[in-house]
Amino acid sequence: MTGYGRGNADGDDFSVSVDLKTVNNRFLDVHLRLSNELSSLEPSIKKQIGSRLSRGRVDVNINLEKTGQTSYELNRPLIEGYVNALREMQTEFNIAGDLDINLIARLPGALQTARNDLSDQMVAGIDKALATALDELEQMRTVEGEALRQEMSERIERIQSLVPTIENAAAGLVESYRTRLQKRIGELLSRNGQLVEIDPARLAQEVAYLSDRSDVSEEMVRLRSHLSQFSDALNSSSETGKMLDFLLQELNREANTTLSKSTDLAIKEAALAIKAEVEKLREQVQNVE
Repeated sequence: MTGYGRGNADGDDFSVSVDLKTVNNRFLDVHLRLSNELSSLEPSIKKQIGSRLSRGRVDVNINLEKTGQTSYELNRPLIEGYVNALREMQTEFNIAGDLDINLIARLPGALQTARNDLSDQMVAGIDKALATALDELEQMRTVEGEALRQEMSERIERIQSLVPTIENAAAGLVESYRTRLQKRIGELLSRNGQLVEIDPARLAQEVAYLSDRSDVSEEMVRLRSHLSQFSDALNSSSETGKMLDFLLQELNREANTTLSKSTDLAIKEAALAIKAEVEKLREQVQNVE
């Protein structure tokens, strides 16, 4: 589900801002944009986000600005390697001159913020700003979630309204098969000029066979059950995204089986309409946790 949240915190010698942005995703996928000095906090940040969100791609941008004095430390292995390479260059190519400390100081990574420069107060400030951003994000997602729940409820009601259409059409299939079969047999006999008496028992057997092959009563029972469970899950306060995914698979399965079983136009049109609603629901369910 899409959403945005922002949080800020200030201390005696720092200020921190956290921006969160979420977009649809089947799983929780957290992407952090942190400076090197905050890299040690990555596990705890992801844990805090994971405790509040369960699905979606989450882009996290944390900006820590220090207002007090900052201490630095030397990246000794990097500087030593650079100096040794320069001296080797001087010896091999007979180049005169002295090493320029300004040049060495401008090397990327030569001077690093001291690792112990991230105080407990700063860490607490980052946690506070992140919590505030998550609160704002969840508020926005709650509003969107209610609109989403309403839309999906309406689609479920449309599917429910199609079930009686299928059941009513299926109820008249036996007599329809009987009439069509008698008519077809009559046409074939009259074409050949034969007068043959139709065996009522044999006709009933064929009609029963065709009716059994096209019987969708079990599919409709399961469809009604899945629709009821889907509605209950929509109104539940727990995480239901994966359950809704599963129920949509089952609804689609019942619609496909109904299509394959019946040749009746009304049943086929209703089953196709159900499949169309299920596909629209499938897109929306990706937003649900």
